[in-house]
This record gives sequence, structure tokens and C-alpha cells, in this order.
Amino acid sequence: MPASPAWTRRVLNPTWYHGYYARPPFFEGWYYKMVTPDQRARYAIIPGIFLSDDPSKQHAFVQVFDGVSGRATYHRYPADQFQAARERFDVRIGANHFTEDHLTLSIDDNLRRVAADLRFEGLTPYPVTRFSPGIMGPFAWLPFMECYHGIVSLDHLVSGEFIDDDNRIDFGGGRGYIEKDWGQSFPAGWVWMQTNHFETLGTSLTASIAITPMLGSWFPGFIAALWHNGTLYRFTTYTGARTERLEIGDQTVLWVMRGLRHRLEIYAQRANAADLPGPTRHDMEMRVPETLNGAIRVCLTSLDDTRLPIFEGEGVCAGLEIAGDTERLRAAVDTSVKGT
Repeated sequence: MPASPAWTRRVLNPTWYHGYYARPPFFEGWYYKMVTPDQRARYAIIPGIFLSDDPSKQHAFVQVFDGVSGRATYHRYPADQFQAARERFDVRIGANHFTEDHLTLSIDDNLRRVAADLRFEGLTPYPVTRFSPGIMGPFAWLPFMECYHGIVSLDHLVSGEFIDDDNRIDFGGGRGYIEKDWGQSFPAGWVWMQTNHFETLGTSLTASIAITPMLGSWFPGFIAALWHNGTLYRFTTYTGARTERLEIGDQTVLWVMRGLRHRLEIYAQRANAADLPGPTRHDMEMRVPETLNGAIRVCLTSLDDTRLPIFEGEGVCAGLEIAGDTERLRAAVDTSVKGT
């Protein structure tokens, strides 16, 4: 059957809510990262919804993660308190409101009291075309993927006030980043990293590699994007790039990718992580080790005759997740490299 116009519009607008007409299990969540100018306050706010055949498990949520202290709280709401516009990114969960350029929080329960009114300016959206609608590329058109990923903004300014219990924080002049995921479940294993705190203002890196199911099998699918000086450098499975090296240690991650015209080397320094709930096909389970205290060294090199570095730098206040069966992921990369 041909795709409906409504489904096509959602594919071409990855920031929108995709859960209309979705059958359980289904989840969708947005990830707002905000860092003050002095980097002394770092927060991730994660609103979302989990749909299940089991009424007792179906709910909306807002997660609040203090990336400096590691304190994480999960605020659960009845599913009917989740409201989303059909043809724009505009989500309400209880008294909380989320759009691409504005976030308001009003949480006061036995876990935490949080109030916020934050605005985002100068957004850097990920390009969307019909052939490649966002960072998923042509895979976004496949209706059977386990998990989809979208980038709302690679880098932007943050302004406004954030109150966490008795701590009042001014985010004026801070930097932010927004992404999202939706589908049936997070992968069985993945590595994810992000930073837009390089010495070069506006430079942003986001990269992930995961166990990706496909038609009864699986492969180590990856998507990586470096935004620098107004140019987006992409390294993805669907662009023909390949992973030359992936080493996952207790303290570091080394990941080297090679595209058609560029080579990207990433050296990430791990940090203490807090466990956050993440979706399986059955429930939201404690399976996402999250930190905003990582550091990522990046080297982008041209593969032309010069072989000169295009960009070298270290990003701090980095988000980093190493989760699930990463040994299976690393072994699959090794096998692929040996076979080339």
C-alpha cells in the first residue's frame, strides 16, 4: 500500500511527534542539553512517552539530569497528560511545555522541585531533503526500524532561568543542543557521544554506533556528523563511510571513520555516569549510563593529496553513553575491518 500523506510529512519532519497511529510498543523522547557560559551548570531534560499494551506501564515522563552532580530524577505522568501537535514540534506533558525554541518546566513532587523558562536562539537544524530526511538519511523511509534518530539543533544559544530545588541558575549566554529518538526500543548495544563545546564557537559533533536489526539479521550501523565553519561533514553507513577502528575501554573510546573524502578520528574520555531509564519493548528500564562530563578529541582530515587536517580540537561538557552489548558491537566492527 502507498504511504499516507500524513506519514510522509512526518518522515520529512523528524522533529515532530511520530506516535500518532503507532502500535505499542512505542516510545518517543526529546533530549535537551543546556550548559551555562562558565560550564558550572549542565543539564539534560528528556521529555517523552512510552506506549504499551499493558495499561500499568503506559505513561509520559520528564527526566531531569544534573550533569555536574549526577543527580537524575524521573517524573512520571499519566499518558493522557501527553499532548503533541500533529504538524509541528509542540509537546505538553502536564504543566511542562517543549518546542524547538522554548522550554518551560513546572515540576513539584516528592523527588524534586524544578521550574524553568528557557529560550533557544540561532538554532542549527540538521538538513532535511526528500532523499535524506535528517540524520537517518534514506533509512528514515523504512517503516520497520527498531529505533529512529533525529537532530533538532546541533548548536544554539540558551537564555533564561532554571530553578532546581533551591538552586537558581541563569543560563543567559549558554549553549544548547537538542535531539530525539523514537521507535520500539533502544538498541541492544550502542555508543553515543555529543559535544558543542569546542574552542571554535559553533562547532558541534554528534556520533553514534549501534546494533541495528535488519530483516532478521543486524549490522553495526552508525551516524556521525561534525558541524564546523558552516559545513556539515557526514560519516554514515548510508553514505558509504566505514569504521576503520573501534576500541571501547574502561576509560576511553577510540573511533576512527573513513568516508569518501574525509577521515574522522574521535578519542573520547569517559567519566562517571548516572543510570537513566531507557525504553525496551516492555518498559522503561534503567539501562542508559549518562554523563555530561566527558571530553572528546576530534581530528578531521582530508583524503585528497594534501592529507591535511581540516579541524582538530577537544570538546568538553560532552554527553557520552556506552550501553548494552558493546562487546558484540566492537567484535562486529573488527570482523568487518578484517574482511575489507
